[in-house]
Amino acid sequence: MPRLEKLLKNIPAYPGVYFFKDKKDKILYIGKAKNLKKRVSTYFNKSNIIPKNKIMLSKAVDVETLIVTNEVEALLTEASMIKKYKPKYNIILKDDKTFPYIIITNEDYPRVEIIREKNIFKNKNLYFGPYTDVNYLRKVLKTLHHIFPIRTCSYKIDDNFIINKKAKVCLDYHIEKCQGPCEGLVSKKDYNIVINNVIKFLKGKNTQITKELNKTMKKFSDKKLYEQAAKCRDQITALKLFEQKQTKVTQKFINEDVLHVSIIKNHSIGFVMRVRNGLIVSREQFDIANINNKINSNYFDHFLVQYYALTMDIPNQIIIKNEIFDKNNIEKWLSAKKGSKVKIKNPLRGESLRILDLCIKNSDHYLRSKMLKLIKRKEDVPKTLIELKNVLDLPIYPKRIEAFDNSNLNGSNPVSGLVCFINGKPKKTKYRHYNIKTVKGIDDFESMREIIYRRYSRQLKNKKQLPDLILIDGGKGQLSAAKSTLDKLGLGYINVIGLAKKLEEVYLPDNIYPQNISKTSSALYLLRNIRDEVHRFSIKFHRLKRNNDMFTSKFNNVKGLGKQRISSIWRNYNSISEFKKDSIKNINAKTNIPINLIKQIKLIINK
Repeated sequence: MPRLEKLLKNIPAYPGVYFFKDKKDKILYIGKAKNLKKRVSTYFNKSNIIPKNKIMLSKAVDVETLIVTNEVEALLTEASMIKKYKPKYNIILKDDKTFPYIIITNEDYPRVEIIREKNIFKNKNLYFGPYTDVNYLRKVLKTLHHIFPIRTCSYKIDDNFIINKKAKVCLDYHIEKCQGPCEGLVSKKDYNIVINNVIKFLKGKNTQITKELNKTMKKFSDKKLYEQAAKCRDQITALKLFEQKQTKVTQKFINEDVLHVSIIKNHSIGFVMRVRNGLIVSREQFDIANINNKINSNYFDHFLVQYYALTMDIPNQIIIKNEIFDKNNIEKWLSAKKGSKVKIKNPLRGESLRILDLCIKNSDHYLRSKMLKLIKRKEDVPKTLIELKNVLDLPIYPKRIEAFDNSNLNGSNPVSGLVCFINGKPKKTKYRHYNIKTVKGIDDFESMREIIYRRYSRQLKNKKQLPDLILIDGGKGQLSAAKSTLDKLGLGYINVIGLAKKLEEVYLPDNIYPQNISKTSSALYLLRNIRDEVHRFSIKFHRLKRNNDMFTSKFNNVKGLGKQRISSIWRNYNSISEFKKDSIKNINAKTNIPINLIKQIKLIINK
C-alpha cells in the first residue's frame, strides 16, 4: 500500500483509464476517470474506503494509467478493456463472446442467419441482438423465412457468380421460398426490397410492412394475378400470427429499451425488455459476475455500457429505475453511436413507469426461477452417484469425492496431488498440490499418511467442508495408511476406498478381497476417471518440480544468482519455457534481476 501511494505523485490529472495490478502483473480492477489523479487518490482516503476496495488494494502492487482525450472515450476504453481482460473486481457480463445475433450480410444478395462470433461490429454487416433466448431467436428466423422469400444458401452471390453459372436453383425456389438469386432470376433492387422489409420486421415495424403488402396484394388483384395476390395474403396472415405472440404494452408507436438489474444474495442478472412500435419484441437476460449492490454502487452504469457495446439496435429512449452516475457521458456515447439523440429516463408516473414495473417483475421472476433451478440441481443426485452408493454400500450419496496420488522418480522430488469432484464433475478450484516433507526415499505408504494428515488436520482446524468419499490411487497398503491416519484424526467415519491400477479393483478398508463391481458399471467408470485425473495432476506437478530443480541446479554456480533471485524467478514464472519466452525488459521489471545477468541466464537456457 505505501508503494502505491508513492505512485500517486506520477499519475496525471487528465481523463483516462486506470488499472490496479497484482504481483504477477495481472489486472485486478479497471476504472475510468475525468481526472485520473483525483480518482485514484480516493482509493487511499481512509474515510471513504469500501470493503471491495480494501480487499483489492491489499492484493495490488501497482497502478497504471492510460490517458484519453475526453470522458466519453474513457467510458468506451474502460468497457472494451473490461471485456478483454475480465478483471476479478469488475462487474462483467458472463459469456458475452458467445451471444447469438441475427446477421444481414453486406452482399449484393444478402443472407439472413444466426451467428456467434467476436468483433462483430468491425465489418459492414448489419446485426440485430444480442439474444439470450436461442429458442425464441430460431422462431424469429423461421418466421422470417416463412414470410419473406430470402435465400438460405451460403454462396457469395455477385454478377460473376451468376454469369459463370456456379450454382443452380435449389428446392426452395421450386416451392417458392426463394426468388432464385443464384441464377439471376431476381434483380438486386427487387431482392433488396425484400431485405428492407426483413429489417423493418426485426425493428418491429410490422404495421408498415402489412400496409405495403396490402397495397401490393390489391395491385395483383386488380391485374387478376390471383396467385401472387394469394402469396401476399399468406404473408400478411403469417405476420399477424407472429404479432399476436408479441405483447402490446402501449398504444403509442414508441421505440425504447427498459433495463433492470435484479440481485438476490450473490446472484444477479441484467434484464432488457426491447419495445418497438409499442410491442415487446424480445426479453433478454444476462448473468452478471462480481456484483454486490452493497459494495458496487455504480453497477448499473457498468451493465448499461457493456450491454450497448454489444448491440447496434439502440432505441430513442432507455427507461431505468434509478439515476446513474455517468448519465451525460453515456447519453453522448449512445447518441453518437445511433446517429440521433438518445435519452435515459427515470419515470415517476404514467405509462413509462407501468412498463418499467413490468420489466422489474419479469426480471425478479426470472432470477428467482433461476435460483430455484440451481437449488433443485444441487438437491438432485446424478444416477452414477446413486449407483456408486449402492455398489459400495455407503450410508450417504458421495456428492463430494476427494482423491489422492503420490508421485516421485527414484525417491527424488516426492509430491502428492489432490483432486475434488462434486456431483460427479471436477471442481478444479479445489485441486491442491503437496510437497512431501517428512518422508525420505521411496515410501508410498508413509507419504500417504503425511498428506492425509496434513490435508484433514487443516480442514478440521479451519472448519472447512469434509468429503463424503476419499479415493486413494493404490491398493491395500496405501488404503490402510490413509485409513489409520483418518482414525487418528477422529475421522474414521469418512468413507475411504482404494483403486488399484492393474486390474481396476476397488478395495474397502475392512475387506481383504476387492469389491465385485461390473467392469461396465458407470460407477466404476467414474472412479477410474477420478483416479486418472489425480494421477495426471500429480505427475504434471512432479515434472514441473523436477524441471525447476534442474533449472536451479544449472544456475547454482552462476555468479550473482543466489537463492533470493531464483525464488524471485519462480514467484513470477511457472516454468522454464515461460521464462524463456518473456523479454529481457519484462523479466527485469518483474524480478529486479540485472539485465546483464538475465542475458547470461538466457544464454545458458538456449544452449
